[in-house]
Amino acid sequence: MIAVYGADLRARFRGLDRRHGIILTREGRAAEFSPFIEYDDAYAARWLACAHEALAGELPAPRRDHIAVNVTVPAVDPERAHAMVLASGGCTTAKVKVAETGQDLSADLARLEAVRDALGPAGHIRVDANTGWDLSEAARVLPQLDRAAGGLQYAEQPVADVADLATLRRQIDVPLAADESIRRSADPLAVRRLAAADYAIIKVQPLGGVRAAMDLAEALALPVVVSSALESSVGIALGLRLAAALDCELACGLATVNLFAEDVTSSPLRPSGGMLPVRDVLPDRIDAVRESGEVERVWRERLARVAALAGIDLSDYEDEQ
Repeated sequence: MIAVYGADLRARFRGLDRRHGIILTREGRAAEFSPFIEYDDAYAARWLACAHEALAGELPAPRRDHIAVNVTVPAVDPERAHAMVLASGGCTTAKVKVAETGQDLSADLARLEAVRDALGPAGHIRVDANTGWDLSEAARVLPQLDRAAGGLQYAEQPVADVADLATLRRQIDVPLAADESIRRSADPLAVRRLAAADYAIIKVQPLGGVRAAMDLAEALALPVVVSSALESSVGIALGLRLAAALDCELACGLATVNLFAEDVTSSPLRPSGGMLPVRDVLPDRIDAVRESGEVERVWRERLARVAALAGIDLSDYEDEQ
């Protein structure tokens, strides 16, 4: 099966109100292809390689059957941020989006204070700026966010340039995590060479699959947090397989199905007790969220281009309706 899905998001996230992607199935297995629409075909080929690997069924055996996860809090108002943490399914770690275009520092500070109140003093808070600051701004702002949060576990990708990330790490006391400097870089190992980060954010689709992600994690030699690329439960299931094959001591960023208003499955991967189970997902609700018309055409044409570029034959997936 090849099916284009669309799902509304409960809060605007990464500039999106609705998430799209493709679910592929073969011989009882399901995988997801959902590169963000602005990504070019060459980069999207990694995402398809990930799905192809998953459908081949040759994944490493999991070491654990449950993974601790963080709640992800978009750039929402403090009241909503507080409510999202309380409704997270028992998560004791929160990743909070900051540096949102059109918002100022006061909004970030208020959001962090609300999240701390909801988590209590023992919870962990991390922030994600998605490269939203330059070096001088990050050095000025992060200590303030650290105080508002009652201590940050880390700040994820506050600046875009890996050399600036390394400089920032030496200027402030807040630990740093690299995301875009790993998954969007032609030289991800620069993070290690420059000692630019304390943690590595690893995402299975953007890195080309479980084994490629594991190899890169080993080469980086940093503590790893496996995170989502805002996938449906089908994509999250593969992220959980990666986390279960790695030594992840910190909560992983894989609870983002909570941001979806609906899912491709009747058994979505939502946390309980701050944990997610490592299990397969059956896309048994695909017809309820299946796209048609222009959206389907655009995604199918994109899939065909990327498959041709990657040398992947799609005939095995077509079209068990």
